[in-house]
Amino acid sequence: MTAAAGEGSGTDRLAWALGAIREASGRFAAVVERWGAEGLDANVPSTPAWTLRDLAHHVGEVQRFWGENVRAGDTGTPWGGEVAVPADDVVVGWLREGTASLCDALESAQPGAPCWTWWGQPATAGAVARHQVQEIAVHGWDAEAVLASPSPLRGDVADDGVGEFLEIVLGPSADALPGAVTLRATDSGGSWRVTGGGPGRRHAEVSGTASDLVLMLYRRLPVSDCIVEGDPLLVASLLALANTT
Repeated sequence: MTAAAGEGSGTDRLAWALGAIREASGRFAAVVERWGAEGLDANVPSTPAWTLRDLAHHVGEVQRFWGENVRAGDTGTPWGGEVAVPADDVVVGWLREGTASLCDALESAQPGAPCWTWWGQPATAGAVARHQVQEIAVHGWDAEAVLASPSPLRGDVADDGVGEFLEIVLGPSADALPGAVTLRATDSGGSWRVTGGGPGRRHAEVSGTASDLVLMLYRRLPVSDCIVEGDPLLVASLLALANTT
């Protein structure tokens, strides 16, 4: 039985991540395939500056980039190669090849293998795998939003995603938070607290499903889709501190 996120050995967690990446990537490619080449100009409502083509190219480029970073095993320098984007009529196959390239690289690496990361530490293949779960989960939701019927993120993926966002995407920027924010997942019972480095006594609590919390943190859903108690300006401050571009 595959260990849930955050449980078991590093190898178990990597196996979990690989399964989640493959599943979400398959769903993403299926959405693109459903639209077909003639539908790639469709706007992505959750990322209005992008078409479905832009989103597909981004996902394919990102997965190839991280696969090559893992293969390089160099914490000091990111992979500097270029990824050629495909013609519209072969984009689905190109996406699936990118997923296979990423997963093959991760599967061949030890979870603690060194790898360049934009967030600094942990600079390991396991950390890359964990973040790539969230990358494709959120972008899969983006793609499904084109169909106006996005499904919630998978429960275990979302539950790990809240903590991963706070540790990696927010990271040390949390020190600038003028108070504390508690996030509570109403479905899993998960709870996470972010406390700023200043002397402020302000506090806010945000409650929602783990999926809604992740999508709120990535600015896919408005804060109003969750329940906020306490100081709402603290929640806005928290979101402003994280670079989700």
